[in-house]
Amino acid sequence: MNYPESVEYLYSLGNEIRTAKLGLERMTILAEALSHPERAYSVVHVAGTNGKGSTSAMIASGLRADGHRVGLYTSPHLVEPTERIAVDGKAISAADFSRAFVHVHETAERMLLAGTLDAHPTYFETVTLMAFWWFAECGVDWAVIEVGLGGRLDATNIVTPQLCVITPVDYDHEAWLGKSLDSIAFEKAGILKTGVPVVMGPQRAVPRDVIERRAETVHAPVLDATAWPVAGLKMDARGSRFSAAGLEIQCPLAGEHQVENARTAAVALHALELTPEQIQAGIGATRWPGRLEMVQVNPEIWLDGAHNPSGARALAAYINRFHKERRILLIYGAMRDKSVEEIAGVLFPLADELILTAPGQTRALRPEAILEMEPHPRARFASGARAALAMKHNCDVVFVTGSLYLVGEARAILVQ
Repeated sequence: MNYPESVEYLYSLGNEIRTAKLGLERMTILAEALSHPERAYSVVHVAGTNGKGSTSAMIASGLRADGHRVGLYTSPHLVEPTERIAVDGKAISAADFSRAFVHVHETAERMLLAGTLDAHPTYFETVTLMAFWWFAECGVDWAVIEVGLGGRLDATNIVTPQLCVITPVDYDHEAWLGKSLDSIAFEKAGILKTGVPVVMGPQRAVPRDVIERRAETVHAPVLDATAWPVAGLKMDARGSRFSAAGLEIQCPLAGEHQVENARTAAVALHALELTPEQIQAGIGATRWPGRLEMVQVNPEIWLDGAHNPSGARALAAYINRFHKERRILLIYGAMRDKSVEEIAGVLFPLADELILTAPGQTRALRPEAILEMEPHPRARFASGARAALAMKHNCDVVFVTGSLYLVGEARAILVQ
């Protein structure tokens, strides 16, 4: 089976969110059949609502700076599914992606025929197993594994990590994780393992209490990132410099929220006994596409997957801080299962002009429905990312935001 065929089969398994199977039984059975590849290397397991991808990327970069061979598993992808599985900063090739898929798929098919498996693993379960297997094949020393949905019952939670990390917990995926911060935090804290330290990023009071109670139950030492005070913060539109616990950090990722992510990553890397020089080098070399990423200069075009309320607030804070006097064009599209009305209420007032569109996904929300939720006096509609980017406007800077799928489509057009 070649790469296009393997991707087509994965998509035939259904949307990874809508068809998510929260539970570890199938993953445990399949991992056993695959000889437990997730046990072949040391693991950092990262959960949270926002910032877990950026933080994972910084931790992986730091471990590479320490001379380790490092796997990084993240989701979702922007353009190609290969982006989800990377070793030493390079995405898996299309050929190796299909090879990993065939290995997992054929294992599942044999077990289905033998009656030892209830159903084929879902999209996310399959790709997670592919990542675990590929990292073992590549002989990585460390794998940084980002949780997909929640934590406690997420497919990634069959790992036994050397370190857990929980970035800020906020509202997202309430249909699966519960309507309250208490229930969402309970699911995120489900990645904690007996005796395994957890680095806790800055939290609101309720999630903090839930995480600390879970940590006490499983005797997991808590390393609070806020115990490293940020000092001497200097920010510009493209990154920041600051010190934390005497460590000088240069973060190349834009936005004030990335300061918190960088601090959390630094605490995690310190817990893994990296030197200050390795931590500095690793965080300074981090790349994380599609998150406040400038991809064009004239006109200035920024991509940011602000797909939930806290992400929208972070983007709004960035715009207010660095682009307040400029005319803003916002290109926005969203999925139906997101808190669109709340997100639009945060972002739309900042836009001098607004173009509403829809990513090419079955879950995409109609642009007309978005405008009904949050009217805007200068709103227009576009049939997709390409059409939106081609529309004339009278603005200084363009932000493409909302769904990460829309961001990915725009990036595929703009970044060659």
